[in-house]
Amino acid sequence: MLKILNLTLQKAKGTSRMPLNSRTIILVFLWMLISSRYSNAVQSDIDCLRSIKQSLQDPQNLLTTWDFSNTTEGFICRFTGVECWHIDESKVLNIRLSDMGLKGRFPMGLKNCTALTGLDLSSNNLDGPLPNNMTDVVQFVTSLDLSFNSFSGEIPASISDCSFLNVLKLDHNQFTGQIPLNLSKLDRIKDFNVANNRLTGQVPNFPNVSADSYAGNLGLCGKPLTPCEGSKKKQSGVIIGAAIGGATFAVLIIGVGMMFFMHKVVRKKEEDPDENKWARSIKGTKTIKLSMFDNPVSKMRLSDLMKATNSFSKSNIIGSGRTGSLYKAIFEDGSSLMIKRLQDTQHSEKEFASEMATLGSVKHRNLVPLLGFCVTKQERLLVYKYMANGTLHDNLHLVTDEKKHMEWSMRLKVAVGAAKGFAWLHHNCNPRILHRNISSKCILLDHEFEPKISDFGLARLMNPVDTHLSTFVNGEFGDIGYVAPEYARTLVATPKGDVYSFGVVLLELVTGEKPTHVSKAPESFKGNLVEWMSILSAESKLHDAIDDSLVGKGVENEVFQVLKLACNCVLPDNHKERPTMFEVYQLLRAIGQHYHFSADDEIMMPTDVGDGDIELIVSRETRKY
Repeated sequence: MLKILNLTLQKAKGTSRMPLNSRTIILVFLWMLISSRYSNAVQSDIDCLRSIKQSLQDPQNLLTTWDFSNTTEGFICRFTGVECWHIDESKVLNIRLSDMGLKGRFPMGLKNCTALTGLDLSSNNLDGPLPNNMTDVVQFVTSLDLSFNSFSGEIPASISDCSFLNVLKLDHNQFTGQIPLNLSKLDRIKDFNVANNRLTGQVPNFPNVSADSYAGNLGLCGKPLTPCEGSKKKQSGVIIGAAIGGATFAVLIIGVGMMFFMHKVVRKKEEDPDENKWARSIKGTKTIKLSMFDNPVSKMRLSDLMKATNSFSKSNIIGSGRTGSLYKAIFEDGSSLMIKRLQDTQHSEKEFASEMATLGSVKHRNLVPLLGFCVTKQERLLVYKYMANGTLHDNLHLVTDEKKHMEWSMRLKVAVGAAKGFAWLHHNCNPRILHRNISSKCILLDHEFEPKISDFGLARLMNPVDTHLSTFVNGEFGDIGYVAPEYARTLVATPKGDVYSFGVVLLELVTGEKPTHVSKAPESFKGNLVEWMSILSAESKLHDAIDDSLVGKGVENEVFQVLKLACNCVLPDNHKERPTMFEVYQLLRAIGQHYHFSADDEIMMPTDVGDGDIELIVSRETRKY
């Protein structure tokens, strides 16, 4: 604005000898005019977010922080999923509402966020068509991610006028019709994906887009796919014509045989249109039988995994998070595995294989065993042992009344086992590993409800920018409600950050509440679980936080001990006062000693290494974890 004012003033000086007072009056007038316009723009951003909240259903109550009764400057910048150009100005830069269970149509109120550059609504339950006037709604966005929803109808051609787009992800929806060919005008596109829709016809000419970005659409053609006017169709017509018009029995037999063969090929392509292509992209691999899964980290053919997951169908998804989606794979012999399909990672195949070799060698009874992996182009797939009882999150926060609330002994067993696994990663594993993505979703439960930690080591792998330091970047790692507050000040992940996140999990186990929403709290309370515990602690009412299903069962003393430990883990002011993960494990083990949870009650002997030294070892370790 100042630059514009100065140029205007210089122009005025150049055209006439304007007195100083006149120039001052013009300067003030222009400043008032531009400031007024800017102020309205800020108000429009507030209206934008208010409209979004009103238009979307929020069954998990994750938008409770969107409180518009606040009038302080920049208050919307503290909303969940909202990033501002400056923390003290209500000017929205990015909106990231991925994996929040939101329902409804595409929010038209976005058009009032006039300076929005990034929009991520992926992995929700949004449906209906996209607006035809996308340019008016998200004109200046550089990244638009609407993947893993149920959007339908045709892809609007107006998206081609969003000329700043670098990333456009529309995969895993229900879009139909042809992809607008004029999308090829988006010459800045680096990441384009429309896989797993119902699209047909010719694809746009994107020079850097691979065939994987179109997978799962039965009727697409054109480079990099097969030509739209292929020779196979013509050959089929010739064969059918020869069969009909042929006079001999031999020709008839050949024609019938060819028709039968083509029918099988077409049917196979309908079931899995991209299987052969993806399988061919893996070079030098052999078909791995299930009997070999006990070997440390074996490469597998993608075709095997495609078949076992029904071409990575949405119906096979058993969990999702920031690192990717988790699928259940059922093989021909009836056995089951879990397949982790990672989000975008820019690691090369060689780097990825090296890191997988390291993670594959990390073995502990409370870690989910990594059995294999698969790499093809941009696809990165991990194969894990199947966990029959799902995630701790799903067992604690019941969607229906079909399951009973977890008994206290079961919750304590999970706490002890998970703490043991995290302590081993921090203190005994070589190289030492910071998880950096701890939540109740990353703790899986086997058939005996023994906790198994997943996603260990993936935070570093999923951040190609950060190759040497254990840092968070723009909140990329860590689910909402679990991230330690000090990371915003230092952008450095430490073992005590993992302790904080695990402390939130302990609070979930004791209270039965979600990290971002407290059902017991008064309606006027808009904070998270940790903030609610802080209020109850100050009022000496911590007992009020205990899950009602645990009250009157004779375990209140144990529950309260775990609750106090959890509060120490989530100390917000000085993270150095939090216990180490080894101390957390020892305390939990002592609380549940009389349950005899496991036969191997070995006492780990961590090396005498402080937090800073652990961070140094992780940062300088030549073998990536």
